[in-house]
Amino acid sequence: MTNSNPVSSNAYEYLDNVGPEEQARLEAVRRYRLVDQPVEDAYDRIAYVAGAIFDTPIATVSLVEQDRVWLAACQGLSGVREVGKEPGLCASVIAQDDVYVINNAAVDPRTLEHPLVRGELGLRFYAAAPIRTHDGYRLGTVNVIDNRPREASQRQLQALEHLASMVSDELELRLMVIRSAAAEQRMRETVS
Repeated sequence: MTNSNPVSSNAYEYLDNVGPEEQARLEAVRRYRLVDQPVEDAYDRIAYVAGAIFDTPIATVSLVEQDRVWLAACQGLSGVREVGKEPGLCASVIAQDDVYVINNAAVDPRTLEHPLVRGELGLRFYAAAPIRTHDGYRLGTVNVIDNRPREASQRQLQALEHLASMVSDELELRLMVIRSAAAEQRMRETVS
């Protein structure tokens, strides 16, 4: 896998301490140039639809970096653009291919000590589908959050998977634009 835009050797020093699989995944996150960018309408609409399907107060489109989770879109948490990765619900989702569901975080052993469960947010329900690239990397999630326990229907979970696939498609379109712009720039430099 090649990156059409080389970066200086120390631009991503945090990648030095990760294994080769995680480094490749982090490079895949970076190639789309979405982290630390303003919210784009396409991702914001997807988060909105996810929240509407589940009738939850919070829904996000997230990208998992090594030390943080970047919220490419977030419905229901104004002003929040990133959260810490540990102890990471989103990081747990990208470790698998399936939808990840927590019906009641207050009694689920995976989340009993989680700060979002024990803290002010009072997270109780969480469902997320991994965002998978066309070349197999799991970059982040489309997820929904509620402060009350609940059950999700199979249809809702399938819809969440479809929304994650839509994010993947949007990312591929974004990558095509990035690569086209880089090719145009190279061509201009060659002509000049």
